[in-house]
Amino acid sequence: MTRPDTPTLDRVAGPADLKALSDAELSRLADELRSEVISAVSETGGHLGSSLGVVELSVAIHAVFNTPVDKLVWDVGHQCYPHKILTGRRDRIRTLRQEGGLSGFTKRAESEYDPFGAAHSSTSISAALGFTVGRDMGQPTGDAVAVIGDGSISAGMAYEAMNNAGHEGRRMFVILNDNEMSIAPPVGAMSSYLSGLYSSPQGAAFEKMAEGFEAALPGPLREGARRARQLVTGFPGGGTLFEELGFSYIGPIDGHDMGQLLPVLRAAHARATGPVLIHVCTVKGKGYAPAENSADKYHGVAKFDVISGTQKKGKSNAPSYTSVFGNSLTEEAARDPRVVAVTAAMPSGTGLNIMADRFPARVFDVGIAEQHGVTFAAGMAASGLKPFCAIYSTFLQRGYDQVVHDVALQNLPVRFAIDRAGLVGADGATHAGSFDIGYLANLPNMVVMAAGDEAELKHMVATAAEYNDGPIAFRYPRGEGIGVEMPERGVPLEIGKGRIMREGSGVALLSFGAHLAETMSAAEALEAVGLSVTVADARFAKPLDTDLLAELSETHDAIITIEQGATGGFGALVLHHLANSGALDHGLKVRTMTLPDRFIDQASPARMYEEAGLTADDIKATVLDVMGLATADFGAARA
Repeated sequence: MTRPDTPTLDRVAGPADLKALSDAELSRLADELRSEVISAVSETGGHLGSSLGVVELSVAIHAVFNTPVDKLVWDVGHQCYPHKILTGRRDRIRTLRQEGGLSGFTKRAESEYDPFGAAHSSTSISAALGFTVGRDMGQPTGDAVAVIGDGSISAGMAYEAMNNAGHEGRRMFVILNDNEMSIAPPVGAMSSYLSGLYSSPQGAAFEKMAEGFEAALPGPLREGARRARQLVTGFPGGGTLFEELGFSYIGPIDGHDMGQLLPVLRAAHARATGPVLIHVCTVKGKGYAPAENSADKYHGVAKFDVISGTQKKGKSNAPSYTSVFGNSLTEEAARDPRVVAVTAAMPSGTGLNIMADRFPARVFDVGIAEQHGVTFAAGMAASGLKPFCAIYSTFLQRGYDQVVHDVALQNLPVRFAIDRAGLVGADGATHAGSFDIGYLANLPNMVVMAAGDEAELKHMVATAAEYNDGPIAFRYPRGEGIGVEMPERGVPLEIGKGRIMREGSGVALLSFGAHLAETMSAAEALEAVGLSVTVADARFAKPLDTDLLAELSETHDAIITIEQGATGGFGALVLHHLANSGALDHGLKVRTMTLPDRFIDQASPARMYEEAGLTADDIKATVLDVMGLATADFGAARA
């Protein structure tokens, strides 16, 4: 028998248990759930603000709909922590974003309550429509519910999906979680439009379906709904953009008021016959003062003290690559008024906030719209400006056709600053920058660089600023640099030329990018056991330094390439050149060390590279193997 003072959350093993709770108990559950999320994230770090904003919404959805038969699709998924606690994962929530623990996003392999994995934005409506068609064609699935934020719905893919869903006319639900903030304050006409729906008397109506919902509500709530409809309508016959796309529009409603959420969701669930959009207004970071008062609403936090909100970030002895880029670009912008910058809703994440503080009119945040951002930069390049398009590697994938068709094909000098290259840690496989070397270096006209350390990054920013013969890209990892001495000013590099870091013989280690320090460590370990190796920093994947490759192949028995990228990248380009040049005809041995052909789940970056087989020990073992010297045998021979 349950004690009267038993916390409501302790009585919930899964969403089915919510059906037995009264509305008052569901409200208490939301309060307890919020405290649980704060407590858990204080120990793990993660996306706190967005999760706190959907606590009541998570409870209400699971109380009204019948998950997992009904399919709940969270857009991006970084707001899914309350959902995970409610769906049988409370006992593991303190493993969030850790090795072997829960993903920070929804993940199909993790739970039947995660019907669709996500960590990139604006996919939920398309996926929900897919489930809806599956239901109508006899598959064992119920209703589909997409929860999408006002930042995510600004992307073109969301409108493509809504247009299709409206045309199909099938019963499905889209919940617009409008907190007036994505990762950074949302930009563009959509944000203003959503704000106007509930701040202006010129807003649009619930239209015909809303009248039906009003009739289904209890008397006082029904009268309140009519007043709200009149407030946002201003005049009869008006329609919202969503209605023009074929959706019945309901809202806006207070996403933290269970007295509004529950009746509206219940009425929608009972009455809907076609696609419905429910406009819910929430506050990011709701219920936790440090998050609500923070500029970024604690979107992404390290471990923190619950009482004070103080984050427990480690002290750094070196600047982050992101800050080096931001400061270096700002210096270039100060010297050249043609330098401009583009970000897709990530000004602080990319370091462009540094330039924006000094030159606000020359930094453009296009919102979550990478495709538009790339072509926008191409247009600026065609006008004679010098655009730097700063987008994470994993997100640049979303604008690939534009990179090909609008930039490379026209040979326009867009500079791509590719942050988060390689494995990124707690965000896991969805955010890994594994593929950009291959998908950029195979394009005609493209120059592709990778920084071996933070000083090299400063030089590469200067190189890109000076280069005007076509598109150029430079990649660099997340996190802090290795502590090298920084130059006062970046110096443009000679295009397509690498550098020798360490002279040796027998074996050459050819590093491309930020694994240079690990490669140098491997060389030192090999020297300690009596084997001398050369270390070279390629700097460029395209164009390759063919003179350097010729020198290494002529003076060494073996070349081993090392990169923080997938197969088909730098190593493949080197192999291709060596094969065509005939270097392999004379017994030269070549090995390529890349990320393995699989996705790697979240852990610390060091552990992820260990799983990938890219540690200094792995490089050492590869050298010994290619030279026919097993580790044990080599040690015995020296003894």
